[in-house]
Amino acid sequence: MKRSAGILLPIFSLPSAYGIGSLGAEASAFANFLQDAGQSWWQILPVGPAGAGNSPYTSESTFAGNPLFIDLELLAEDGLLTEEELSAARVPEGDGIDYPAVKESRAELLRTAFSRVSGAAAEAARAFAEQNPWVREYALYRAAKRRFGGLSWFEWPDEGLRRHEHQAVEHWRVELAEEMAFETCVQHWFFTQWAALKGYVNDLGIGLIGDLPIYVSLDSADVWSERGEFLLDGEGRPAKVAGVPPDYFSEEGQLWGNPLYNWDAMKQNGFGWWIRRVEGASKLFDVIRIDHFRGLESYWAVPAGAETAREGAWEKGPGMDLLGVLTSWFQDTTYIAEDLGILTDEVHRLRERSGLPGMKVLEFAFDHPGNAYLPHNHQVNCVCYTGTHDNDTAAGWYAGASEQERAFAERYLHASGAEEVRLALLRAGQGSVAELFVAQMQDYLGLGSESRINVPGVAAGNWRWRMRPGRATAGLAEEIRAMTALYGRCPWMPEETVLEKAEK
Repeated sequence: MKRSAGILLPIFSLPSAYGIGSLGAEASAFANFLQDAGQSWWQILPVGPAGAGNSPYTSESTFAGNPLFIDLELLAEDGLLTEEELSAARVPEGDGIDYPAVKESRAELLRTAFSRVSGAAAEAARAFAEQNPWVREYALYRAAKRRFGGLSWFEWPDEGLRRHEHQAVEHWRVELAEEMAFETCVQHWFFTQWAALKGYVNDLGIGLIGDLPIYVSLDSADVWSERGEFLLDGEGRPAKVAGVPPDYFSEEGQLWGNPLYNWDAMKQNGFGWWIRRVEGASKLFDVIRIDHFRGLESYWAVPAGAETAREGAWEKGPGMDLLGVLTSWFQDTTYIAEDLGILTDEVHRLRERSGLPGMKVLEFAFDHPGNAYLPHNHQVNCVCYTGTHDNDTAAGWYAGASEQERAFAERYLHASGAEEVRLALLRAGQGSVAELFVAQMQDYLGLGSESRINVPGVAAGNWRWRMRPGRATAGLAEEIRAMTALYGRCPWMPEETVLEKAEK
């Protein structure tokens, strides 16, 4: 990866007249903004169907796309929706996503669009399913879940279907054929629109960075159809679940609740499930960020039914057995190791052995001069962030920092006050020796804690922030481009132009 810069902005945070960001015109417009701003990368969050709490990290499928991201106006261009239907779906621009309202509206519109699919469009959806074997399992999972009133798969009344037995599965494929066709069509729309957007973004010279969550949800098509890959009992229930111990995010730790992997079984079959998973992710993204990388060395296992993550214990992960397979199987794929959290020498050695760049978060840096996240302690093979989606915005971080932390940051950054520190933090990241620098879009906009994406350990109110229309201006792009070029992250900008803009 060359010395470069990027901006973190989730798809759902894009402006939209329909309540949530999508893969249409506003996504292309933001890609244009990135190019104008001299950025080489657009980092987003997972794009699968969001699960509990609307979190993209608790998806019901590791392969499927989120139907809420399907652009309605693109469907209208294909003759599947009318202008009258679009007008009825438009909502005033608000401060956050109203998920219940968006889900209700989108479900109705997608059903309407599906009712108008025929001929070549229907054949294209069927061909899509044949080319992507995961679609059949996911479509049946979604159709069965709807038939059984939204119950989790391990609560379905048909025992054979719960256990994914062949005879029961084939019976329900026939019984739910129409619903499966609908789910297949929805996924076809998503991936068609995604391919068009990715092609447009890449043609601008910009790459997409996306997350690969380390775990999947218990109530997911993945666990239901491939339960042998997970540590479950005969009824499909986990004895232990995933989480992290107490840390700087939460005094009680984080009890994620995801099922743990059966690493012994996965190793015996050559980590085939992971190979298929990364193959799918590599079609979506140009760079894959491996979420919770430290869990590949040792992971926190919490007894099922525990009230907090405090009751867990460390267990050994697959380490280079898995990473060696993934890096050798996908030699042209670039990875980033999300090596945050409680790190040990073993975790550091695993990352070094794998050769993956780790992460340095500036908002964690300002407690003492020896902090590894301070720019003067960075190494080239790393990615520097002001903060990730789990952090506050730069302005919010400064407002909530301790007096000692703010004082040290001001001395280190040679800045005083919230606005000066925000800009100095961006300059410090741009000036780092890290190959890649990424800032949240909110940090360039100067937004506070009200625009934070996620608060780890807090169930409600997350994943709702949206950028208001008109905020990604030409003037802001010019400012970002000048800073990016000044620190050598925008090499195609003539040197004299860099100096002229820096002087302004």
